[in-house]
Amino acid sequence: MDSTPAPARPWRTALLAGMASFLDSSALVTAGIVVGTLYADGMGLSDGQIGLVLGLQTTAFAVGALFGGRLGDRFGRRRVFTWSLVVYAVGAGLFVVAGGPASLIIGAVAIGLAIGADLPVSLALINEQAPEGKKAALVVFSSVLWNIGIAVTMLLSAVLSGLGATGGRVLFGYLVVVALVVLGLRLTMRESAEWQAARQAVEVGEAVRFRDLAQLVRPPLLIGLLATGLYYAMWNVGANTMGQFGSFLHVNVGGGDVATYSLVSTIGLGVGLVAGFVFMRLVDTAARPRMFAAGSAIIVLAWIVPLVAGFHEFSLLATLLLSGLGSSFAGETLYKVWSQELFPTLLRGTAQGATIAFGRIAAALVGFGTPALASASPALTFTGVALLAVLAGAIGLFWIPRIPGARQLTAAER
Repeated sequence: MDSTPAPARPWRTALLAGMASFLDSSALVTAGIVVGTLYADGMGLSDGQIGLVLGLQTTAFAVGALFGGRLGDRFGRRRVFTWSLVVYAVGAGLFVVAGGPASLIIGAVAIGLAIGADLPVSLALINEQAPEGKKAALVVFSSVLWNIGIAVTMLLSAVLSGLGATGGRVLFGYLVVVALVVLGLRLTMRESAEWQAARQAVEVGEAVRFRDLAQLVRPPLLIGLLATGLYYAMWNVGANTMGQFGSFLHVNVGGGDVATYSLVSTIGLGVGLVAGFVFMRLVDTAARPRMFAAGSAIIVLAWIVPLVAGFHEFSLLATLLLSGLGSSFAGETLYKVWSQELFPTLLRGTAQGATIAFGRIAAALVGFGTPALASASPALTFTGVALLAVLAGAIGLFWIPRIPGARQLTAAER
């Protein structure tokens, strides 16, 4: 791999590129709260329509990641994450002015495509611009920003939920403003030096291994693709259920209210943020496997609590708090790290886009029926998610650690 030096301001790169995760989580949670509760009554949305809008957003996320990751490998990280924010702002704007399901569907698809395309290229840029010994920490920082996005959204929704549909429009207006501010700041960023060096090597005819798309479906890259894809998909069903339908479950299954759910979520996310900063300091050390094991166990416990204690407001709040804490050490946090370590520069975005797409499609398929299934049988819903969390933890503990790591793989890149 090219030994291009890291830029002098890697934290600025990590912040601006990592805002993809902030905007991702903000959009998913805002859509879940607004469409599932604040817009539902005023627009007369049925359970099926709520599932359709949120499921299409997740499906569009998958499509955006699939194509955005590949375009980022072919044409550069900067170009993709610049245009993605333009589309994001347009989609959020449609939610602001929406008067019925049609506008919600178009806005959900636009936002989904944008955040899907943005995420893999932004993560690749963070990794490629970070100094050695800090790469995983800076990638984990994007997960901290993910949690901050949720925390801010929950806090705002707690304040604005009493305004009904008007509060929902303000929430999406806030996302428009954030997207445009980040867009302006990203225009000052440079392209990934590592990506530029790798592309230049190809253009001058140097032999660069692991750059053709077909190599992703052959060992050794295929092994990493399968492992990270299955892990992310299984974990993401639970994360998507809580992210998009957490408020729906709290209100319709647990008998609570949106304001309480939002306030408790904010408190829990504060704990998760502290845990995330701790993990940033340890993720590049030998403590990583033990912390991952603990996080995976907490995620499984989160979905078991209501099955044992019964489905009521307090047990569902326990699921919310525990799943957030566990995901600080596992889940998407480590998926992002593995996705940088297991794939070389010119296929890094493509691989992430493919596995993100697979995981989001799986979540979308489940999401289409989640409101109706949860209303009919909460026990079946939570049992299914708990089993998937167990399988995901097993993949992360026993399969992925046996795959050749980043240093071994990228040393053979040329």
